[in-house]
Amino acid sequence: MATDPRVEDLLRELAPQVLGVLARRFGDFATAEDAVQEALLAAATQWPVDGLPANPRGWLIQVGYRRMIELIRGEQARRRREDLVARRDPDDQRYAPAADDELTAERDDTLVLLFLCCHPALAPTSAVALTLRAVGGLSTAEIARAFLVPEATMAQRISRAKQRIRASGLSFRMPEPEERSERLAAVRQVLYLVFTEGHTSTTGPDLRRIDLAAEAIRLTRALHALLPDDSESAGLLALMLLTEARGPARTGPSGELISLADQDRSRWDATAIAEGVALVTRALPRGPVGPYQVQAAIAALHDEATSTEQTDWPQILALYEVLERLVCSPVVALNRAVATAMVHGPAAGLAALDALADDPRLAGHHRLPAARAHLHEMAGHREQAIVDYRAAAARTSSLPEQRYLTMRAARLAAEPAPVAPRGGRESSTTSAP
Repeated sequence: MATDPRVEDLLRELAPQVLGVLARRFGDFATAEDAVQEALLAAATQWPVDGLPANPRGWLIQVGYRRMIELIRGEQARRRREDLVARRDPDDQRYAPAADDELTAERDDTLVLLFLCCHPALAPTSAVALTLRAVGGLSTAEIARAFLVPEATMAQRISRAKQRIRASGLSFRMPEPEERSERLAAVRQVLYLVFTEGHTSTTGPDLRRIDLAAEAIRLTRALHALLPDDSESAGLLALMLLTEARGPARTGPSGELISLADQDRSRWDATAIAEGVALVTRALPRGPVGPYQVQAAIAALHDEATSTEQTDWPQILALYEVLERLVCSPVVALNRAVATAMVHGPAAGLAALDALADDPRLAGHHRLPAARAHLHEMAGHREQAIVDYRAAAARTSSLPEQRYLTMRAARLAAEPAPVAPRGGRESSTTSAP
């Protein structure tokens, strides 16, 4: 039986909250994660048939609590932990909590859970992957695509991270200030990746996963409130607000993708843009300047422009060059190549893309042929643009992106062939996308 999408969204929202409650209660993250997964499976099976319970969060906590007790009792090594937990409680609370007791109170442990998963005992990539799984609710396949690695590799990485958390005996609490600084970079990266998956889903029929983007923004607001003087956390929040502000205009009536150049900018969220611009404007002078602040500045330039033609592309190109010095990323280099084309022409942009052709991190990814197709279209290289659009469509698992790329190729194929200029050479006249 297929799960109701509304139930799926609710379970995704509640999962990290329930995990936080159980991890705080029992002090055993790995077992709590197993218990929560079983509670979610039970809910996905029962709720579509029986209807939503009056208190879905309390229901999940009760089921997870009982499963935790079963798992603890089933492992001899965990028996002492169970006894300690049991001795702390009155006799009438040893089995399952009432839905309205302290255990199910509206305390949100998600930020604590986030810092726990990003402990320095874990390798940074493992910490990010574990947190995306536990806090972001992403599947192993989705996380693997975000990291551009095989799904089996990511599954092993997450499993090892859970084992390390279990073996470390880490307590479930917000770390002290000196500990927080050690984990902060990983925490920000997790929030950024959760937001990115929400803003542009890597798979499925919908371009956006609004619940994920909203949760990433909520958690980043909490992080900014906790660390108001941290300029990179402020920059990250600004980047999310400025990027998500364009969300309402990114899809058409049927859910089709609309490119930035073709969006109705009157539909952009002016309030979010104003907040994002104010955040990055305050953060940049404080320093030190980090990659999220630079990306937020780039997003602000896009959001403040009245059209693609009126965008300050030279400034965007300069910021991408700064960003490349801060972050060694093929995606940043790809975006810089597109900005180069907007400033110096498509030939210069294509030359920059050629330098990325052998980067293994982009192998099999749709972004490189999609960018190449766009620049070939700008240059008037219709046939090559069609080939690259089709190659990009074949590589993406996002249905809206796939349809958009396929339609771009079909539109170009339906156009009459351009008349070659005198001398037989192809016209190099550019056209805005």
